[in-house]
Amino acid sequence: MDTVCVTCGLPTNLCVCKEIAKESQKVRIGTLRRRFGKIVTIISGVEDAKIAKELAKTLKSKLACGGTLRGTVIELQGEHRKRAKEILLQEGYKQELIDS
Repeated sequence: MDTVCVTCGLPTNLCVCKEIAKESQKVRIGTLRRRFGKIVTIISGVEDAKIAKELAKTLKSKLACGGTLRGTVIELQGEHRKRAKEILLQEGYKQELIDS
């Protein structure tokens, strides 16, 4: 017997919480210049910590870079605004809700 999602009440294999969350979140992509001139790409606006952790892992592996997760803010080493936006679109985020 499948477990039930506490948010939507559906079985976990039919749960649509993640897709609904992706379609309604306004995600912002920007860059910062840190010490010694290093550039860091910042992705914020992801509300759920679990989704942010999975997204950070996906982004780091597809972009072949290091990074970290601070709360729900994803920090990637290097300049990855364009490619990160493409990956977010592939993951199901809406074009008009991604601000880069």
